Amino acid sequence: MIENGTGLFTIGELARATGLTVRTIRYWSDEGALPPVARSSGGYRLYDAASVARLELIRTLRELGLGLADVRRVLGGEATVAEVAAAHVAALDAQIRALKVTRAVLSTVARRGSSAEEMTLMNKLARLSAAERKRIMEGFVEELLHGLDTVDPAIRERMRRSAADLPEDPTPEQVDAWVELAEMLQDPDFRATMRKATEFNAADRGPDVPAGASLWFVKRLVELAGAARERGIAPETPAADPVLHDLLGDADRAAVLDRMETAFDERVARYRELLCVVNGQPAPQHREEFAWVVAALRARTGR
Repeated sequence: MIENGTGLFTIGELARATGLTVRTIRYWSDEGALPPVARSSGGYRLYDAASVARLELIRTLRELGLGLADVRRVLGGEATVAEVAAAHVAALDAQIRALKVTRAVLSTVARRGSSAEEMTLMNKLARLSAAERKRIMEGFVEELLHGLDTVDPAIRERMRRSAADLPEDPTPEQVDAWVELAEMLQDPDFRATMRKATEFNAADRGPDVPAGASLWFVKRLVELAGAARERGIAPETPAADPVLHDLLGDADRAAVLDRMETAFDERVARYRELLCVVNGQPAPQHREEFAWVVAALRARTGR
């Protein structure tokens, strides 16, 4: 009903025409999004046809999740719908990322049966910024390298470039992997194992050993052990002796085994796997080749 033939609407009439509640329209009007164009003799707010169109725009923007402050900016001409929509998309993306982190943490808590204290720690670790994750990784690597000036420069550089580069839109598996990795970095036993492996590398370096020798050894190991496995050579059989000689020469087998067991134990292997998951990289390969050499050395050292 139009009041007194003036072409103006009361809030009640707007509510009946739009299906919105009187309370909602009054609230939007109080907040300045839908100002009345006039007042009745009794003091009631009145609105015109343009107000009806404005009301429909307000409803649409609110249904899309925009706050009243943004709605007022659009209606006041301070920003276009496109500009506000773009900003809202960015905000929604941030919320979605946060929700994914929350889901990943809760999934891990449910799977592990974690306590409240463990859940709090996991949530804190999962929400660290990229800069904070970088500081954790850099501190870990610096601890491993401290005082070991003879570590192979190629290995040193690779270690320093290692980072837990969790993407802005991580999968639950990546968040889970980062939490496990961060927990692992706080484990004194794991840090000691990694330090020991780094010390072995430093001890192997001499003045005549070229940079990259450690990586060359790894490549050579994969080639020789891989070929032996393809030929069906069991590591404990005599047929494995020439392979070990080609790889190690006359080096002390027990000493080499000590280094390999440290450098390629399960925790170190898990560390590498987690880094790959977090960084979205393929899983490390050639574990079978390293296991073949370790088994061959164990068979010859009685371990």
